[in-house]
Amino acid sequence: MKNLKISTRLSGAFALLVLMLVGLAVAAMAQLSSMRAATVEISENWLPSVEVVNAIDAQTAELRMIVLTHIMNTDAAEIAKTDKRLMDGRAKLVELRKQYERLISTPEEKKLYDEFAANWGKYISVNDGALELSRKNQNDDARAIVEGESQRLYNTSGEYLDKLVKMNNDGAEQARKASERTYNQARTTLVVVAVLAIALAIAAAVWLIRSITAPLARAVEVADRVAGGDLTAHIDVDSRDETGQLLSALQRMQQSLVRTVSVVRQNSESVASASAQIASGNNDLSARTEQQASALEETAASMEELGSTVRQNADNARTANQLAMNASTVAAQGGEVVAEVVETMKGINASSNKIADIISVIDGIAFQTNILALNAAVEAARAGEQGRGFAVVASEVRSLAGRSAEAAKEIKSLIMASVERVEQGTLLVDKAGATMTEVVTAIRRVTDIMGEISAASSEQSAGVDQIGEAVTQMDQATQQNAALVEEMAAAAASLNTQAGELVNAVAVFKLAQDSAYSAGTRFGATAGPAASAPSSRPVLGAAKAAGALRPAATKAPKPAASLAAPGGKAHAPTPAAAGKGGADDEWESF
Repeated sequence: MKNLKISTRLSGAFALLVLMLVGLAVAAMAQLSSMRAATVEISENWLPSVEVVNAIDAQTAELRMIVLTHIMNTDAAEIAKTDKRLMDGRAKLVELRKQYERLISTPEEKKLYDEFAANWGKYISVNDGALELSRKNQNDDARAIVEGESQRLYNTSGEYLDKLVKMNNDGAEQARKASERTYNQARTTLVVVAVLAIALAIAAAVWLIRSITAPLARAVEVADRVAGGDLTAHIDVDSRDETGQLLSALQRMQQSLVRTVSVVRQNSESVASASAQIASGNNDLSARTEQQASALEETAASMEELGSTVRQNADNARTANQLAMNASTVAAQGGEVVAEVVETMKGINASSNKIADIISVIDGIAFQTNILALNAAVEAARAGEQGRGFAVVASEVRSLAGRSAEAAKEIKSLIMASVERVEQGTLLVDKAGATMTEVVTAIRRVTDIMGEISAASSEQSAGVDQIGEAVTQMDQATQQNAALVEEMAAAAASLNTQAGELVNAVAVFKLAQDSAYSAGTRFGATAGPAASAPSSRPVLGAAKAAGALRPAATKAPKPAASLAAPGGKAHAPTPAAAGKGGADDEWESF
């Protein structure tokens, strides 16, 4: 995992987040689909069936009253008018029965309805015989049939209708329970999936942050120590990702700086020693200046490579920042999906409220039927003995209307309970939407952090470029110093001062071999005799010290040819002395 690139880690983490969002949305849509199916079954099958059965019951009661009216009339015009009403009522009943037949959904319901239809056919046959007697003004015989066999068949039909109502109410109750179970499952599923998604997102974020910030912290620590002049830090590179590449580059930079500082220290000591021996150390100074220029060229090349590496890291950081922004956009789209789920829950809530309104209408119809039955009972009471049968019918109608009202109230209470649960589900989905908003905010914070990392990498690249320019300028200065060696007499004091400043500047850096090293002391030991060298012994000692600090590849020139003259004055070295030291070849190559 440590060798994965930062872009790969970010892509994997955000892909995992997107998959979790998709899983949450799919689970929510599946549960909502089940709840919708149960609600549709209640609203389009069971409740319309109850409504139509109640309408059939009311219509049969009306036909019963028409028959009773028919057998109580003796006037031909009234009988004809009643026949017309009877035909219209039967046609309406046929239409209601066709409506119900389209709503039958189970074999049991079909069987029960067929039994009702068979019984009702018998009832119609018996009533037709009574009506024929009524048309012949044989009302007593007709009444006997209506109050006997016809009444029994009518009561049986009512029982069948009551069973149909109960069967449809039971079906609605089962559908409601199924919807409730689906709701509970949906709530549990969404909570579990949301908790898992949050836990995985937090774990991925912690892992991602640690895998990026820990190596960067190590890199910053090393850079701070290098900036403070400490080049003894040990850099461990245990990964091959961008941060590992950065640490590796810092390791190479530190090694290059160690080599460079070591070379600069040695060369600066050589320059200080050579400046004290103006006459005898001119060739030696030329050779050391050549070495210094070569080392600075290598440093410039190393800094150029480092600058390329840092620029590459900056480009990778910008790429990672872009990926983080894309992931933030995907997370925002996930929040929009949750918002659509909230709107769907609101639609289900509205449908449940409409169902409750339909139940209220059914309750109102039952109430009006009860009022009509009460009025019919009053009219029957006024009719006296002749209205007794009519009063019995009105009482039955009132009883049926009362039962219908009670059933409608129960269904309404159940629907209201379902509405409350749907509202609770809406609240839970709203909370899920809020949680998704928080996740989007967290991802945007990560995007901001990656932007800061990209900006820091760009600044680091600019800093490395400036260091490269500085090293290039140092190289140019060294070239100029080599040219100024020819001005030996006039530039001796200035060269000595510059050498001292260079030694003090390099002394800021701490190397592993610095336990017994003191740059200030060494420079003081060489600068003193260089300032005033009337005799040859101090100059000779300085030359030996310079030779000790010289790299192994450079052969120290013999100082005998450059000792001070007996008169106490230093003079320029002769060509023979230069040839003995082997410095001419080095000067030519420089």
